[in-house]
Amino acid sequence: MPPKAAPSRPAPRLYLATPVIDDPSHAAAQLPALLATADVAAVLVRLSPSDPRTMISRIKALAPSIQNSGAALLLDGHADLIARAGADGAHLTGIEALQETLPALKPDRIAGVGGLSTRHDSMIAGEAGADYVLFGEPDKTGDRPSAEAIAERLAWWADLFEPPCVAHATNSDEARLFAASGADFVLIGDIVWNDPRGAAAALTDIATAIAQGYGSQGVAGRPDPPYGVRGAG
Repeated sequence: MPPKAAPSRPAPRLYLATPVIDDPSHAAAQLPALLATADVAAVLVRLSPSDPRTMISRIKALAPSIQNSGAALLLDGHADLIARAGADGAHLTGIEALQETLPALKPDRIAGVGGLSTRHDSMIAGEAGADYVLFGEPDKTGDRPSAEAIAERLAWWADLFEPPCVAHATNSDEARLFAASGADFVLIGDIVWNDPRGAAAALTDIATAIAQGYGSQGVAGRPDPPYGVRGAG
């Protein structure tokens, strides 16, 4: 029997979202060892509200732990702080936020976008120049599409469009399904930080699930971390 051909698309990579951070000292100490346990392309930093100077200080405290580990540092919003804080880009919510912010971020910074409730919104985001589109994140009320609906959207995007697609997974089964459905990156957050075994064990399990979903054969390559840009700061 001839060997099975390797998948034609690159292996999906991890995109790790932090908890909402107030004091960055614990995360800064924890992240280097955690990021060494799996292939994490980027870390999405979520900050508690504060004045710009305080938030910039928090980002700068976290940056070495993330960027020296080979991952990019993206902010959840706060695109106006990216350059001053040395971050690599921002994750934005909605088409309007993307279109408003994109000119200030490109070409040197990453601009990803979620909050795309329709296929039309996704296509507009891709045409506008988003570095990635995110599917499956909860809305403001905590609701999200079913895993099957998210997988269908990923497969549709992967078949037709060039910009990477990111899938928000809330458990290992979803990570496995989304990796099999065409996700370029899998975004995970609470599942890692809330695991009673510890974040490293959870991250390892998710990485294994992604590999299982992608397939057991060798990969043809992988996306450059993250979304074509690293260390823009």
